[in-house]
Amino acid sequence: MTTYVSRPITRVVLKELRSADDAGRRMVPVTDEEGGAPLRCCLRRSERGEVIALVSYAPLRRWAAETGADPGAYDEQGPVFIHAEECGGPAGQGYAFTGARRTVRRYSAHGHILGGRLVEVESATGAAAFDQAFEEAFADPDVAVVHVRAVEYGCFLYEVGRG
Repeated sequence: MTTYVSRPITRVVLKELRSADDAGRRMVPVTDEEGGAPLRCCLRRSERGEVIALVSYAPLRRWAAETGADPGAYDEQGPVFIHAEECGGPAGQGYAFTGARRTVRRYSAHGHILGGRLVEVESATGAAAFDQAFEEAFADPDVAVVHVRAVEYGCFLYEVGRG
């Protein structure tokens, strides 16, 4: 079984999002008074007192621009939390935000949705359940990339690719 790694939003893209997000809005930094926001820059939950921002992000559009795909109507953008200033990125390898219900959505090289799967796990068993979901997804040779999304809000959490 192959081990898959979650990919954070890249530093280059984060720099762009901190200037103007994918909806053309300026970033508005806020001090997180509660903590717990899923940060897409370092793939962890925010801590109380950190300065973060909620920005609009179009993950498939950006992936398509890199690969030459044309997602057409599948292009979408939505809210993601990031640190308002550059951070150190993920502290390790592995999957982020696995202790909940997630959708593993599959995309073709053209950027079209090929299907998806609900993954419901406990934090302790998250990696094994996600490994299985990714193995199933990438067993289809037409799957080029996978997005992991929150079920409750549909928010993009992170991208997974082949090895």
